[in-house]
Amino acid sequence: MERWLTHWLESRTRIRPTTRLHYTRDVERVLVPRLGHYRLSDLDGPLLRQVFAEIAVTPNAKGLPQSPSALNHLRTTLRAALNLAVRDELVASNPARHIEVGGYRRPHAQVWTDGRVEQWELTGERPPVAVWTARQLGGFLVGVADDSLYALWWLAALRGLRRGELCGLRWAAVDLDRGLLMVERNRTTAGYQVVEGEPKTAAGRRAVALDKHTVRVLREHRRRQLEQRDRRRAAGKTWVDSGYVFTGKTGTPINPNYATTRFRILTDRADLPPVRLHDLRHGAASLAHEAGADLKTLQDLLGHSSIVVTADTYTSVLPAAQRRCADATAALVLAAARHTRNRIKQKAAKNRPTPRDENHMLLPEQRPTPTRRRTSQRRQRPNRRARR
Repeated sequence: MERWLTHWLESRTRIRPTTRLHYTRDVERVLVPRLGHYRLSDLDGPLLRQVFAEIAVTPNAKGLPQSPSALNHLRTTLRAALNLAVRDELVASNPARHIEVGGYRRPHAQVWTDGRVEQWELTGERPPVAVWTARQLGGFLVGVADDSLYALWWLAALRGLRRGELCGLRWAAVDLDRGLLMVERNRTTAGYQVVEGEPKTAAGRRAVALDKHTVRVLREHRRRQLEQRDRRRAAGKTWVDSGYVFTGKTGTPINPNYATTRFRILTDRADLPPVRLHDLRHGAASLAHEAGADLKTLQDLLGHSSIVVTADTYTSVLPAAQRRCADATAALVLAAARHTRNRIKQKAAKNRPTPRDENHMLLPEQRPTPTRRRTSQRRQRPNRRARR
């Protein structure tokens, strides 16, 4: 297994550097120490389940229990390695498909409601993925308006761009006159190495529409950037015309890890419940959904290859949208109840007997005859004509 896992890693020539880094960590730190001495043909379901049960109770590098997410990623790596063995006909089937990871669920974004904020302040517990409400986000953006990366925070929070897409964004891909931004590059890190390339999927290469306020934010950012360039050149200092939207003091593109660190510092200063930089992307989807955007629009905005990912992961509904949905549902049920009640009343009115004349209890010989009534009416008619 040790030789096979090494061969499998070497044969993965078309994977992204970040994916290779994660695979290598799983193989070198866990899979080789645990499975490296077994023969490939000796692997079966019971053996792998036993090994994963032992891994689950082993502390990780931080001394904490293995998380379900880490175990699921480890299972994914092993299944990918054994799938190649199946294709090469070294084994008949993939025994890793029998591994079950208990407690694993894809994390869903949770909104920082007042109740969750109180619990976090008392216990320090926070959801794995958390997003701010519109009010909380507005307070953060007001507080960081003078920050040099304000436009980056704005695009992440309102347009849902990934960190790598923001750090790899160039002015050549931004058309402020038309209000359009093209996502064409992705700048991220693999360990301490900065890696830049095309988006991970074809859907990631997309056009993002910009509203008028976002255009003003980017124009102001460009103005500040040019002023910084002119000041450095006037002082005889180095400035690199890299063409990137978000740059450091010398004009070179920022390190994606710097954006993450800077965002953490700003959120601590803002005295807000904690969120990650990537959580702004979740919040952008939720806010757009609350504003009326449908799932297809969100899929195009976020660059997902499948609308299922959009619906399942990124659209945590905010409290205001939940209240509108609850009010609409209650109004629908109450309207149906009123309609049903009115129909019952109408049906009951139709079936109710008509009121009879007050003389219906008299004997026939006691009732006034119709002829007398007509006669009295005939006698009155000439008198009315005479008066006319």
